[in-house]
Amino acid sequence: MKLLVGYLATSGGADAVALAVRLARTLGAEVDICMVLPPTRAQPDLAFSAGYQDVLAEQAKQWLAEALALVPDGVRTTTHLMFDDAVAERLAAEAVRLEADAIVVGGAGGGLAGGYSLGSVVNDLLHSSPVPVAVAPRGTRHSDVERVRSVTCAIGTRAGARLLLDTAVRISQAAGTPLRLVSLVALDQHAIRRTDDTAESIRAEALDHATATLEAAKSVLPASFPVTSTVVDGPTVEAAVDKLEWHDGDLIMVGSSRLAQRRRIFLGSTAAKMLRVLQIPIVVVPRDDASIDGD
Repeated sequence: MKLLVGYLATSGGADAVALAVRLARTLGAEVDICMVLPPTRAQPDLAFSAGYQDVLAEQAKQWLAEALALVPDGVRTTTHLMFDDAVAERLAAEAVRLEADAIVVGGAGGGLAGGYSLGSVVNDLLHSSPVPVAVAPRGTRHSDVERVRSVTCAIGTRAGARLLLDTAVRISQAAGTPLRLVSLVALDQHAIRRTDDTAESIRAEALDHATATLEAAKSVLPASFPVTSTVVDGPTVEAAVDKLEWHDGDLIMVGSSRLAQRRRIFLGSTAAKMLRVLQIPIVVVPRDDASIDGD
């Protein structure tokens, strides 16, 4: 396995390296720390200097050396530098070229509140990447957890998402932990449709549907594979997520929105709301060939 870290010399970049190390230890993967810098990012007095890119390259090599120093012994790691104005697009292309299993990035960059504040590059990857994207919340670098502790797979209300389930099973097996399937029911998304609808009947119908979807998901898992499942409801997605118990070292996996192109990521509205309250890493998996489980 190979993990490609989209690195910047920031606290978010250090969080990404820390998450990549945790995943690499769990999965037995190699890590490639990649820095893509826009060639036009220059100081005014150097912008038109013929040697500016050389100067920037030397600085970037120092940044990459600092990133490499964050990786403990025992995790095979390489680094490389590229220049491109389309940073997210270049990272995605590099992941394909290297046959990376996932791109790992830091979630502290500006945008959403809470443990994640997505910058433009991460946001672009979460709406276009052809491989899974693992996002480290702010502060991951301070954790002393060495391996993934548990894996939660968020199942939506639509059948499908086989690629999501297969990926979750793979990580759960490597982590040596049961897979937790979760369906989040946000009651604010269920409107009254019939004259005899009540708040309680709407809730019961939504919970029944979520339970049936979870059972359908469990039915495609390997025989005897250890799995637990739960349906959690709340007035909003955020409230439902807050009802779940989380620990340092946990990982949550979600599928892409139905708006995603085939074999591409597109962060859905439910996952985006989850990012507002989650303090654990999230992995977004591309849409598979058939039906998907996003929103």
